[in-house]
Amino acid sequence: MFVFRLDTHSGVPPYLQLVQQVRQAVLLGFLQPGDRLPLIREVVEDLAINPNTVAKAYRQMEQENLVTGRPGQGTFVDAQQSAALPASTYTSLRRGLETWLRRAYAAGLDEQAVDALLTSVHQHMKNEGVA
Repeated sequence: MFVFRLDTHSGVPPYLQLVQQVRQAVLLGFLQPGDRLPLIREVVEDLAINPNTVAKAYRQMEQENLVTGRPGQGTFVDAQQSAALPASTYTSLRRGLETWLRRAYAAGLDEQAVDALLTSVHQHMKNEGVA
């Protein structure tokens, strides 16, 4: 079952963190069409947050057609939402990125420096029309 997590230091509102996690899980194929999200009360208990926050996230996901609520059954990932690439592609890319991150941290970069470098390279590639 899918498990949410919150980063209290990110500056991102909790409801948006929940929405982003579902978006990413669908994109990466961790959540498949028809998978049920945890019930609102389960998320509230697990994360110790306000039920209105979770309900707001679920409403946002419904508005984005990421999920569909079924009264009395729960909230389910929509069939039309699916991974853009095969899971094996993401797995391979993830391994490469993990290797790169290990090298970056071993070279002495901290989290902020890694984020700055990734952002810089990503922006450069966008400017070149690659991304």
